[in-house]
Amino acid sequence: MKREPKLTVVSAFHYIRLTYRSVLFILLFIRYIIFRIYNGSAVLDFLEKRPLIISVIFTIFTVEMIFRFFPSRLESPGCQKQFARNYIKSGETEISIQDNNSTVLVLLVWIGFNGIFGALYMAGIFDDGIMLLISCAYSVCDMICILFFFLFQPWFLQNKCCSTCRIYNWDYAMMFTPLFFVMKPYTWGLLALSVALLIRWEITLYRFPERFSEQTNEFLRCQNCTEKLCSHKKQLKNLWTHIAVITEKRKKKLLK
Repeated sequence: MKREPKLTVVSAFHYIRLTYRSVLFILLFIRYIIFRIYNGSAVLDFLEKRPLIISVIFTIFTVEMIFRFFPSRLESPGCQKQFARNYIKSGETEISIQDNNSTVLVLLVWIGFNGIFGALYMAGIFDDGIMLLISCAYSVCDMICILFFFLFQPWFLQNKCCSTCRIYNWDYAMMFTPLFFVMKPYTWGLLALSVALLIRWEITLYRFPERFSEQTNEFLRCQNCTEKLCSHKKQLKNLWTHIAVITEKRKKKLLK
């Protein structure tokens, strides 16, 4: 009998990040609601007088991004393929990477989408607290995209999996896009570090495209994957199918 693969260390680390990012978002959301009910001044001014939440958010994401600049066994092959040590020559010379047109389209869609939030902020409808909440929500959605479903994958990029994703290291820059409108040193510090991560990724892609192609880099092939999210997603899909079958059987019994 074939055994189902266990959750890998990399995938387990994804779940850990999903957990603490979710907790961070929930706590910040509750804090914001309570504040809006009982106070009328600027939310960030209030938080700066009690800097624990801001310090935790800034520290967590700064540490996460700094680790992305270096090779790590706890990160996905999708972001680790940029490093020379993870380039395993396949012997092939044909480089195949997602179409740049689809990549630019993703960029334009993201800028346009966040431009709406920016316009609402400039109009005074959104405040600094809302923009911070949106960024925290994006951080949760980032892990959901990795673990369960990435919206841009079937619609634009058409990539096989996260390992071959053309824009994997765009995640932090996309996450902190709303902070562009919050003119604070710590918000712009997170945004600047995330943009530096994106620029480093794009420069590496331009200089060493062979590292980013499954055809030329065996590190990106299924047999060398340290993440095994495909197997994990298959297990989740089978679980939901099993739940749906059981639910349907129970409905039929109730109708008899």
